[in-house]
Amino acid sequence: MNTQPHKLPEEKKKQLCALLGDVKLNLLYKASVHGYNSVAFHQRCDHQGPTLLVAYNTSGYIFGGYTSKDYTQSGQWVMDVDAFLFYYQGQNPVCIKINNGQYARLDDAKGPNFGQQLHFCCNNQPTVYNQGGNAFTINTAFMYGNNTNLTECEVYKIEKMSQASVEEKPWRNIAWKEERKEELVKSIKNYKPLMSSVNRVRILMIGPVGAGKSSFFNSINSIFMGHVTNKAIAGSTSTSLTTQFRTYPVKDGREGKPLPFVLCDTMGLEEQTGAGLDIEDISSILRGHIPDRYKFNPTAPFEPEEQKSFKPASLEQKIHCVVFVIDATKISLMSSKLEEKLAAIRKKVISLGIAQIVLMTKIDEACPLVEEDLQNVYVSSYIKSKVQEVSSRLGVPVSCVLPVKNYSQELELNLNCDLLLLTAVQQMLRSADDYLDDISPTE
Repeated sequence: MNTQPHKLPEEKKKQLCALLGDVKLNLLYKASVHGYNSVAFHQRCDHQGPTLLVAYNTSGYIFGGYTSKDYTQSGQWVMDVDAFLFYYQGQNPVCIKINNGQYARLDDAKGPNFGQQLHFCCNNQPTVYNQGGNAFTINTAFMYGNNTNLTECEVYKIEKMSQASVEEKPWRNIAWKEERKEELVKSIKNYKPLMSSVNRVRILMIGPVGAGKSSFFNSINSIFMGHVTNKAIAGSTSTSLTTQFRTYPVKDGREGKPLPFVLCDTMGLEEQTGAGLDIEDISSILRGHIPDRYKFNPTAPFEPEEQKSFKPASLEQKIHCVVFVIDATKISLMSSKLEEKLAAIRKKVISLGIAQIVLMTKIDEACPLVEEDLQNVYVSSYIKSKVQEVSSRLGVPVSCVLPVKNYSQELELNLNCDLLLLTAVQQMLRSADDYLDDISPTE
């Protein structure tokens, strides 16, 4: 391990660690010590797994990039959908997520090269060079003041903390038993919406691309089918795989009757204007105006075909609970643009009096303790801190943030997984009843 002192201030080091999850940074390479030399860089940084590069220029800017893939000098473009660039604006880091994961990094024998847009130690000189790629959307004036002269360049190995800290007492109680699963299943099957005019409550899933909206439906469907299913298209691309508005009823087994709720899936939210789900489309969905299988057009929101003859939707067609789906590993990476979109959506949801819940997915990827055993979720200090962070960022009570793990690679059902998922559904049904109870005098 390198014993050279790092230049990164401790506070900024903590902030960058927060961007990456439950990790620590170990210094591999320091240009002022080892030389602005590609050979020295590769000797120390090749085959080290995920790394963070931090550069400093003569104007005092701090900026850099993260890659989850090894440096190998393959001479090829590296696909890395998790890669990002960052810079400091005042005291806080600004994260720039990748547009095209296919061209994240050129893995050659030269210095580190992010998308041909940040080529560090170019020609073995203390400089950064921008060759004008489009893998990232950057403004070099904001990022490094258009000053390409470096005073330092450091590369850190990213290491997951070997053990997350454990709470003395669980911060939420759950009975990790088969009997509890049976109780939840029975409760959900026997649920009847508070108002007789509504046969099945409609739950709308909203969230960034890849957060796990479609995977959540697949997971709930799997529990009631008795085996892992993949009815809704789910994946991890950088653009939304869901392009239509879909309403997914869940059946009690293959031949069983539909359960008393419908999960509504939408196109993923994206940072750019004119990309991903439009806020006006969300408004139309909430009011029950958009039909199943409507194909979204990010540049043109939904408009009823016959404006004059268009009738208000019935209570049955409206959304009764909104669920924001957030990836636990990306909470600290959430950009200000995405936060603004979510805030605008929440404002719309609140104005309609619709109940809201946050589903925090991929908790096993976020915390090694939970990856080891899902039952550790409510004793993990790290997961507790992420629940508090998402509560603060989205402005929802901590009690409305529900950690879950969707089925993704598994072939068989898992009791602990099922308990977290079913508990989330139970809370959604209760929230829908709160909404129906609130509007019952006027509907």
